[in-house]
Amino acid sequence: MLRQRVLTAIPLATLVLAVVWLLPGVWLQALFAVAALLAAWEWAGLSGLDGIAGRLGYVVALAVLLAGLGALDAPVSQVWLIPGLLWWLAIAVWVLAQARRGHFYRLPFWLPAVAGLITLALAWLGIAAIHALPVSGPFWVTLLMALVWGADIGGYFAGRRFGRHKLAPAISPGKTWEGVAGGLALGLLLAVLLQLAGAPVLPGLPGLGWLLPVATMVIALSVIGDLAESVLKRQADRKDSGQLLPGHGGMLDRIDALLAAAPVMAAALMRVG
Repeated sequence: MLRQRVLTAIPLATLVLAVVWLLPGVWLQALFAVAALLAAWEWAGLSGLDGIAGRLGYVVALAVLLAGLGALDAPVSQVWLIPGLLWWLAIAVWVLAQARRGHFYRLPFWLPAVAGLITLALAWLGIAAIHALPVSGPFWVTLLMALVWGADIGGYFAGRRFGRHKLAPAISPGKTWEGVAGGLALGLLLAVLLQLAGAPVLPGLPGLGWLLPVATMVIALSVIGDLAESVLKRQADRKDSGQLLPGHGGMLDRIDALLAAAPVMAAALMRVG
């Protein structure tokens, strides 16, 4: 399993970073739109739209939504940033409430489908908005990816080695507080290293006094994104959202943490150029 995860993750990470640094922003928008549409297919299935027609309709609905946002140049607008942040703060409260119940509470059939369109669109907006920041956009997207990947990798190994105390057993029995701590530690380490590397070439880059609290918030919300997807999978009685990516499951399994992290990071960068 670990070997499959690594063999899948390395080419994907290389592709994403190459697009971030070497190509215009429209290419990153297109790449993440494809990822979002693949995730929408899986989200539809988790929401109860099991037929091909239902899933295709859901994917088309998201495609139309993303096309409309792109046509309106919505990523460069700040209008959606605060609503996007509040959306994920509300989800965080709901996930924590689910975790405290001690048992799983099933959602109304229509709610996951509506939430999916909002969530995937906000993530696309977040990625596009961050990359569009003058001069430093590619750096901030790289930092975002480092935080999400670091939290995932650190959480995986720390959880396997030290995991004892369950994080949210009613939602995701395999996740532990030790794993969260390990993911936070690795994510913050990567943030420090990137800040030290970027400061000499990016004038005005915020210092660690600003960066570390923001990175902590982004990592915390990435865990919420992961748990929110776990709620969908529990409702659908599935282990993975799909089988697209060997060792990882589906596309939604791969980007679940990023769905929360991207709009939160974009909101934090409102005043950063």
